[in-house]
Amino acid sequence: MAKAKEEIEVVFLEVDKDTLEKKLLSIGAHKVKDIFYRHVAMDYPDYRLNKDNSWIRLRDEDGEVILAFKKRLGVTSQDGSTNDEGMEEIEVVVDDYDTTKLFLQKVGFIEKHEAEKKRTRWQKGETVFDIDTWPSLPTFLEIEAPTWEDIDTATKLLGFDPKDRKICSVNQIYKMYGMSVDDYQRIGFDGLVKKREL
Repeated sequence: MAKAKEEIEVVFLEVDKDTLEKKLLSIGAHKVKDIFYRHVAMDYPDYRLNKDNSWIRLRDEDGEVILAFKKRLGVTSQDGSTNDEGMEEIEVVVDDYDTTKLFLQKVGFIEKHEAEKKRTRWQKGETVFDIDTWPSLPTFLEIEAPTWEDIDTATKLLGFDPKDRKICSVNQIYKMYGMSVDDYQRIGFDGLVKKREL
């Protein structure tokens, strides 16, 4: 079944995982699981979705395969120097990563890049804390909750300064560290593969 929603989430950069996990435990959160992800971002050949701050994402979450339409809302910068207003997301669960990727290619989508990440998920009530590690980036925390009030509560419980929170995509985070995801065909823990110049 598909579901559409606005993601209410924020990011805090450059966290120490061990220290953060002790803090999460102290505030009553529990560890859900460690997850390994691979995903591919896709667009039309004319990059019309990219021009509208949108993309198609196919993701394998340790065997659960999810196809999503993603759209950044209220975008005022591409480099994360200002916060977005949020994210629209429509998800549908599919059966097979490689077959779905082939289907998307057959109906005219092209692959922008493929990437991996490691995530440790914690939860307190309905608030989810994801500690994310991507290739060539410092580990960061993503907090997702049902309301912005819940985000504020979680931020205070962890002792973070609300001024430090970011509302952005991982592509913007890469740009903050001097990298453009658009330059790479693959972003993996075994190395980064640049796109071939035409």
